[in-house]
Amino acid sequence: MDREPGTSVRLKFTLSYAGFLMLAGALILIAVGLYFLRGLPNGAIYSTGEIFINRRLILRSFVPIAVIVLAFLLVFGLLGGWILADRMLAPLSRITDATRLASTGSLSQRIRLPGRMDEFRELADAFDMMLARLEAHVAEQQRLAAEQQRFAANASHELRTPLAISKTLLEVARADPAQDAGEIIERLHTVNTRAIDLTEALLLLSRASRRSFTRESVDLSLVAEEATETLLPLAEKHGVTIESSGDITPALGSHALLLQLTTNLVHNAIVHNLPEEGTVWVKTSVHPGTAVLTVENTGGKITPELAATLTEPFQRGTERMHSDQAGIGLGLAIVKTIAHAHDGTLTLTPRPEGGLHITAELPAPGG
Repeated sequence: MDREPGTSVRLKFTLSYAGFLMLAGALILIAVGLYFLRGLPNGAIYSTGEIFINRRLILRSFVPIAVIVLAFLLVFGLLGGWILADRMLAPLSRITDATRLASTGSLSQRIRLPGRMDEFRELADAFDMMLARLEAHVAEQQRLAAEQQRFAANASHELRTPLAISKTLLEVARADPAQDAGEIIERLHTVNTRAIDLTEALLLLSRASRRSFTRESVDLSLVAEEATETLLPLAEKHGVTIESSGDITPALGSHALLLQLTTNLVHNAIVHNLPEEGTVWVKTSVHPGTAVLTVENTGGKITPELAATLTEPFQRGTERMHSDQAGIGLGLAIVKTIAHAHDGTLTLTPRPEGGLHITAELPAPGG
């Protein structure tokens, strides 16, 4: 906003201080003069002429002194007011300088005014807090932008792969009409199914990221039961035993998304398990203010470094990349996104004997 130049606050403060000091001095001098002038008639020994002469003498001697005193008060008020204004407004100058720097995009500096709490220091502390929040917000936006850029690049690569395979299969079929069409159709079906699954996973990930869902009370124990029953044939196929437990566990969120979260966790625990006689433990529990879902499985040993990357989109361990259950690389990424969209947390901890211990903490109704 453009403004015309005006008088500085320091000068206004100085003039106000000097003016107030002179006004107070003038009132005091007037009161003293009136006191002496009115006190003369109390003496009965003076005649009227003598009283008049005495008043003139008093005025002649008092007025110059009063002028000198007022001049001294003026100079003292101007100098003292200027110095006091400089000291009083110094914190405001620091706040102004920090504001100018922040307007240029520099959010790392802080005012940090020393001394005990007063109005200026309260303002400076509030401004420091605002700068800290803005800096954290900008850093988070930059991180998200980088993640989105990396995610878009990975998604493009993942989608390009099945399309390239389909194109190659069609070119082979066109070049050799005598080749078995049934085999090509079956391979095309497999590739297209993978592309469809990847697209649906990307759409689900986008929906969860936008938090475009209605929150309601959901019993996590029933959700876990539904997920385990759905995946029971897959567990039997892999020779994995599922053990579930837990009482009523109310959580606040979307039933469909929480079911997807639980299904992904249980599916991940089944397909990345021991070659035979593996076990998956699914448990729900209630903690103060939160509902907790725990999925634990046996399996190969995983390093903490590898576990930290498993929730990143399209990140898989080496053994997962070369298995027939490699998936699309978005299972745990979707779980993490759904948990965060519900203001919850997801924790992956390698088990010392092998496998993973995954905990999803979600807000409970009224928590």
